[in-house]
Amino acid sequence: MRSVFIRAVAALVPAALLLTGCSSGEPSSGGGGDSTTVAVITPYLANAATKDVIDKFQADGKKRGWDVTVTDTAGDFNKLNSSMQDAAAQKPDAIVLGSGDPTQMSLGLKAAKDAGVPVFAIDAAMADGIVANVTSDNADLGKKSAEELVKLLGGKGSIVMLTHDPHPGVKARTEAAKKVFDAAGIKIVASKHVNVPGPVDDARKSVQDLITSDPNGFQGIWAGWDEPALGATQALNAANVSGVQVVGVDGQDFAIAEIDKKGPFKATIKQDWSAIATKTADLLEAYLKDKKTPDPQQVQIPGVLYEGKK
Repeated sequence: MRSVFIRAVAALVPAALLLTGCSSGEPSSGGGGDSTTVAVITPYLANAATKDVIDKFQADGKKRGWDVTVTDTAGDFNKLNSSMQDAAAQKPDAIVLGSGDPTQMSLGLKAAKDAGVPVFAIDAAMADGIVANVTSDNADLGKKSAEELVKLLGGKGSIVMLTHDPHPGVKARTEAAKKVFDAAGIKIVASKHVNVPGPVDDARKSVQDLITSDPNGFQGIWAGWDEPALGATQALNAANVSGVQVVGVDGQDFAIAEIDKKGPFKATIKQDWSAIATKTADLLEAYLKDKKTPDPQQVQIPGVLYEGKK
């Protein structure tokens, strides 16, 4: 009987050790693993600037040992809401909105709040349910880019604006630029919404139509970001139109290369995507440690004018 008892105890010991190993006494991350899990959700991964900053954020997170996933809804805001709801159900340590208007995703933000998952934003806006938003000073980007176009036009003339109001940053740039043009007496003959995905092609078609209807009707084109500026430049070059000045915002590599050609694309305002990505990661990391809301919650980083090689 004694030998039977000893064998029974011996058989139970490994099982007991296994159960002990499953409970370290330390809390796990929200994603159920040892590493920090972050779900990035964006409607604009097809946009070069958005992809740039998300790539930089993902690389920064990897250096910190994070597991960062990215979901793109390709401009579909209904899908953006459902994607955030799906992400919240998985309970990552945090969700990051990569651009987009948070007011259009109230259901997703509510799901994250109910699940206890903090939401940070990159290049978006503050709204109920957003812990912090890190972006450029978009009003300043719009102001600087508009002032540059006014200078290029010699303070007079007519222009076309290429916009996208669903993006809070572009909308803020547009509003600030309009104030500059109004104050300078610059006439806005057309304001065209640019679709995303496909902003280069859409802007090119819009400018082609404007050139066909009135080739001398405008002397400048203000674009809310670089891709429409590139599309406008392509349309002007294809139609052999000279004397129309184009400015953009973002400072993407393709825009810098085009400006350096000394063609219609004259200037852009460079956004510091590396600083924006790192600041977002810093705020997120600090929040996960102490659960304190950042002060300020809206962080704005200045941009710099680029007008070609000197």
